[in-house]
Amino acid sequence: MSTAWLGLGSNVNADSNIRAGIRGLEEEFENVSLSPAYASTAVGFEGDDFINLVARVETTLHPLELRDFLRDLEDRYGRKRDVPKFSDRSLDIDILLYDDLVVLSPLLEIPRAEILKFSHVLKPLADLDPDLVHPGELLTMAEIWKNSGLKDDYLRLLPEFRAEAL
Repeated sequence: MSTAWLGLGSNVNADSNIRAGIRGLEEEFENVSLSPAYASTAVGFEGDDFINLVARVETTLHPLELRDFLRDLEDRYGRKRDVPKFSDRSLDIDILLYDDLVVLSPLLEIPRAEILKFSHVLKPLADLDPDLVHPGELLTMAEIWKNSGLKDDYLRLLPEFRAEAL
């Protein structure tokens, strides 16, 4: 059994699509744990606010199989793939980490570079597993967050968005 950390985001029917994505993960995987959810402004384009969070799952899927499952789940909720990288997303689910694996290929990037670039990825990950060591940085998520210099002023904690409310 492997552990994967997944970043979820949506800014199109965000509340509904994030909840549907979480349900899809809970139907497929064991021991799904969720970070707090954050609202964040769109980065790189003009658009509605996103809801972002991180899920930790236990899986027997190989990383490429996991990626394919996540793409199918995104597609079920209207994900468009022929749009610019920074654009509206009905449901976006990325593999952030998979055990302590490091993979850099055209098909898969683990750990995901966005962990170190964006508050809306790093902050929920650090909230969920502060003592988790980033396999490329050899620092914990809490240490990376503390030292990152990333701003969280575009993040707004959504305490009302609770997994129990699904």
